Amino acid sequence: MAFLSAALVVVGSGVIVLNATGAFDRAESGKSTAPSPVPVPVPVSSTRTKTVAVPVEPTGAATPEQPQSQQPSSPVVPPVRVTSTATKYVFPVGGCRADASQSHHDYPASDIFADKGCRFVSPVDGRVDEVTRVDSWSSKTNVGEDRGGLSVSVVGVDGVRYYGSHLSAIGAEIKPGLAVRAGQTLGLTGKTGSAQATPPHLHFGISWPTPAGHWWIRRGAVPPQSFLNAWHGGRQLSPVALVAKTRRSYGVDRGCRSYC
Repeated sequence: MAFLSAALVVVGSGVIVLNATGAFDRAESGKSTAPSPVPVPVPVSSTRTKTVAVPVEPTGAATPEQPQSQQPSSPVVPPVRVTSTATKYVFPVGGCRADASQSHHDYPASDIFADKGCRFVSPVDGRVDEVTRVDSWSSKTNVGEDRGGLSVSVVGVDGVRYYGSHLSAIGAEIKPGLAVRAGQTLGLTGKTGSAQATPPHLHFGISWPTPAGHWWIRRGAVPPQSFLNAWHGGRQLSPVALVAKTRRSYGVDRGCRSYC
């Protein structure tokens, strides 16, 4: 197990990129100077709140909110396509040390371990795809669709979908169809869903877009480790080719195939 040595670099319009080398292997059990942080109430549970410092973003910033009792979702959001060389990628956890697992049980994904309340940011320009604001997971049933707890997915301008779950809060403005940019805050890391009994982390998955509700693809269909390691080190590496290849080999989608 090798630990990251991380440093914050502020680039662009307040976008935070973490530079680091290495990561520890841990599987899931379940530019201009940036603006000064301001305290924002963040719900920790349904009965109490905690105040954390979340950087104010110039536009489209997400303000954490108490999870609501509805679960909006959307069909596939058509991306504005550009060439992959024009696409900017950033590591999906900002403002904190974050260590991405180099393996994952049962299906391709990575658990990015970070303190609760760290910023989950869009790794690429794109549009919000699906949002889950209700934590319906129960250890008694362990339903696959519910394991992510609070979650957000984004379909990037590269045509790839990026998914983060186990969030403790989601920005009030984060809704299906919303245009977002790389490094924009979507929510805060946490322990919802099947992560209730594990250290806080962001479950991160890469896949191709599907109709709404296809959670078995959305949770991760392509190993994200090489891309996460590159982005963590400030390097640009696109998953477009691998996603296309994997989709072709996947064949007809007849539902969940493993860890359902």
